[in-house]
Amino acid sequence: MKDKVINIGSVSLRTKMRRVVWNVTCFLLFRPFPTKLFWWWRWLLLRLFGAKIDFSAHVYSSVRIWAPWNLKMEKDSCLGPHVICYNQAMISLEDHAIVSQYAYLCTAGHEIDKPNTANSGLIVAPITIDKNAWIGTRAYINMGVEIGEGAIVGATASVFKDVEPWMVVGGNPAKIIRERRKEDE
Repeated sequence: MKDKVINIGSVSLRTKMRRVVWNVTCFLLFRPFPTKLFWWWRWLLLRLFGAKIDFSAHVYSSVRIWAPWNLKMEKDSCLGPHVICYNQAMISLEDHAIVSQYAYLCTAGHEIDKPNTANSGLIVAPITIDKNAWIGTRAYINMGVEIGEGAIVGATASVFKDVEPWMVVGGNPAKIIRERRKEDE
């Protein structure tokens, strides 16, 4: 993970201004349209704000996205109800990746090895959820983590390290529970 971490120091003024516009748009035009009937409207707004999102991807209206321009969702991926995407760095969901309700995807933190942690620089690292992976309800995914193809992160798990493909993990911190059988076996 260390090789993925970037020290950005602080959030730029340009990003702060983009976020103001996004937050107003989200409040007025994204969140008030919760039914499946308006999925295309949410898709369009996310695209207008720079998200790379496939037409078949699904985002619930209660999802909180910090920066749509740092979101990539491929075919049939899903961000479930009340998911928080604190995406100061890129969050990528590959084909058929699912993030269940109330999960928290966090791409930012602070440099903790400095004496004054409260004022230390902001660090960011991307999160990648590979195809056919599933993040359970209320799970926490830390910055710089990759969830491997077909992996399952159990409900309420806290993931701080990459999860190997086709593994089932759970707990805090997440530990391997077992290997998942592939569909073709």
